[in-house]
Amino acid sequence: MEKPVVIIGGGLAGLACAHRLQAAGVASTVLEARDRLGGRILTVNAAGQPAANGFDLGPSWYWPALQPGLQTLVDALGLTSFRQHDHGAMLLQHAPDRPPERHPGLRPEPPSMRVAGGTGALIDALARRLPADHLRTGHRVHRLTCEGATVRVHLTDPQGAAGSLTAAQVVLALPPQLAEATVAFDPPLPPAVAQRWRNTPTWMAPHAKFFAVYDAPFWRAQGLSGAAQSRVGPLVDIHDASTARGQAALFGFVGWPAVHRAAMGREALMARAVEQLRNLFGAQAGAPVATLLQDWACEPLTGAADAPHAGEHPVPQPGPWTTGDWAARLVLAGSETSEVAPGYLAGAVDAGESAARLIRTRLADAARP
Repeated sequence: MEKPVVIIGGGLAGLACAHRLQAAGVASTVLEARDRLGGRILTVNAAGQPAANGFDLGPSWYWPALQPGLQTLVDALGLTSFRQHDHGAMLLQHAPDRPPERHPGLRPEPPSMRVAGGTGALIDALARRLPADHLRTGHRVHRLTCEGATVRVHLTDPQGAAGSLTAAQVVLALPPQLAEATVAFDPPLPPAVAQRWRNTPTWMAPHAKFFAVYDAPFWRAQGLSGAAQSRVGPLVDIHDASTARGQAALFGFVGWPAVHRAAMGREALMARAVEQLRNLFGAQAGAPVATLLQDWACEPLTGAADAPHAGEHPVPQPGPWTTGDWAARLVLAGSETSEVAPGYLAGAVDAGESAARLIRTRLADAARP
């Protein structure tokens, strides 16, 4: 047994779990199928490359007053945060042949906060605190076999070679829906458990985000917050995405379904989004220095194909996520399994740290005579 714990998934939940276990003196191996850590967290620069001061193509906001666990982690990692820019008027776009309406902006309390440097800073900070040889990217897990007191984890490495690891405890730090669709279990999961995993929506999986990067946040000089809502599309919910270091940008959630996005094509969709921003914010918005589009529906390592309940937000689901033969060996820790903030960044931290506490208890109980 290389390590007593194998964590499948190198996103925020998996790394938070590994971080807590490491602090308690419990070694783990983190297996991530992608060639990068972070999962649905992806922070890039204007060229689309991972960056320390970039734009969040995945989740970006959190609310410290409502999610103190995440703020505790931000502080412990030595990171800082800043308020989402929401000062100024917002725009409403009702029809393509009508000018946008200007309305007083809404400054929510508690405010939406962002991690300075992007949410990728959380991933980088956690990874730096773990031994490099404990983190394995490009390793895809395809089967788990329960072998009495241990679990055998069957995988392929970045070169496609088959291999396996054994562990006393396995953490599935994945969306339950994705785990059910991509990992085989021997013995099989109880039907009710498999159905529950399959029916748990994966947040971000069907969504797409578009960014337009500018030399300056010109909308602020016009008394605008950068926020807009549209019934026209393709963008339906738009916000200021400027970084903590001042790189100006607007971003919007694409409201059209994934099948329509695919039919239109990437370049045409981005051109329509830029034209929409020009109609909303004026000529300057029509000339971005760079554009970015992240369509999470095109990422098979994010969501299961033809998944039920796509687009819904997960809700708290109390009760065990595993039963039967797997109850004592397997722990689910995807953000969707959190009982306090499922689907959010805070939910990933909560689920990962909760899994670490449970595993520490199990290992301590197993070590007793």
